[in-house]
Amino acid sequence: MSFIGIDLGTSFIKAAVLDLGNYRLEHVQRVPFPEPIGGLEPFKCEFDPSGILSGVRELLGDMADVFDQCEGVVMCTQMSCLVLMDGQGNVRSNCIGWRDQRALEAHPSGAGSYYDVLRQRITARQREEMGNEMPPGAPISFLFYLAEQNQLEPDLIPVTLADFVLSTLCKSRPTVDTTNGMAYELLDLNTLQWHAEVIRELGFEKLRWPQVLKHGEIVGKLNLGGKWVPCYTAVGDYQCALAGALLDENELSLNISTGSQVSRLTRQLTVGDYQTRPFFDGKFTNTISHIPAGRSLNVLVELITEFTRAQEAAFPDPWEQIGRAAEACGPTDLKVNLGFFPGPCGTEGSISNVRERNLSIGTLFRAAFENMAQNYFACATRIWPDRSWRNLVFSGGVVRKLGLLRTIIQHNLQSEYRLCPIEEDTLLGLMALALFFSKRAGSVEEAMRQLRSHYSVA
Repeated sequence: MSFIGIDLGTSFIKAAVLDLGNYRLEHVQRVPFPEPIGGLEPFKCEFDPSGILSGVRELLGDMADVFDQCEGVVMCTQMSCLVLMDGQGNVRSNCIGWRDQRALEAHPSGAGSYYDVLRQRITARQREEMGNEMPPGAPISFLFYLAEQNQLEPDLIPVTLADFVLSTLCKSRPTVDTTNGMAYELLDLNTLQWHAEVIRELGFEKLRWPQVLKHGEIVGKLNLGGKWVPCYTAVGDYQCALAGALLDENELSLNISTGSQVSRLTRQLTVGDYQTRPFFDGKFTNTISHIPAGRSLNVLVELITEFTRAQEAAFPDPWEQIGRAAEACGPTDLKVNLGFFPGPCGTEGSISNVRERNLSIGTLFRAAFENMAQNYFACATRIWPDRSWRNLVFSGGVVRKLGLLRTIIQHNLQSEYRLCPIEEDTLLGLMALALFFSKRAGSVEEAMRQLRSHYSVA
């Protein structure tokens, strides 16, 4: 018997059959995640919810041959996306994505941006209780922007991307688990329930808030070829990727993909100069997110391929050439700061110390990799000051394909490393969850131990 796992990622929507008896991913399929809606204001990033649903339905259709063997559906999702629904299950907004920066527009009060005004209205204590995160691209920011413009109707339900999909497919009420609930930046980590005080002070109390559930609860049933299959709470792709990396409590995780995070697992809630997020089995993670990675590197790729793209000429995947050039050039005194987007490493990127013979594709990306390694060292020592981790665990598409980047990070952090056992870290994380949800493991931790044994992870 098996589960179907679905990952609503930033670049692709992926699905796989999770063979729980043999710990195998089978029939892995993917479709591109829809492009943002065109013609919007520059700060906005929205997606057509129907296009996302179509992608999921297409992938489920590709799995029709295994419906009779399916025990359940598990799902993870890119976090901080928001869809507004009403009590009848109707969609009342586009999907606002985590790259949306509308909160950085000027507030009519003249007191800065909407985001500035939002932060002024929340105390340091409240921010700490909600995990010390709250980026501009988060539901709290989107909702504040809409509320200040009187665009929030009473009784609307703010729903995460995956919970919108599950609610629509199963025709059930929207809910949310704690790993996705924290992405609203409105969850009280002490109670793992909505932070009623902040919701009231920001004028969100007229909204209807989804019930917060523990991971592993059934949220609805889906008709797959005439068979009603239970669907379980959707989880955040960040936590799912850590589960798929089979992270242990004495390992430091570096997930490097479109976005990037440095994380450690803890058995109790601790707060500090970092973000704190719920994990599974009552654990938490201390993390720093939005570290410049694939999205920032793509700014440089767009630069070096601009003329070729303008001529609409065929252009192969540039990363193989980039990797070879960066390896060949050796260390460089060129400086690159990848902080092209607001985050913990600044708000302005740069290319500096340019001289006549030190600027090439190789030196450009070698310097970018050095900057990434420096950022990871700074963030790692914030969440783990004594640096007592046993080794590094790399996951994510960017770091898997760039061996030089792994070597430079290893040199900066002076640690051995291992890779996530397979490339599809979130799908492997969904397998760990399915092992627990199906009672083949007593906890997510035990499921991860089973997978560590199967994949010979020391």
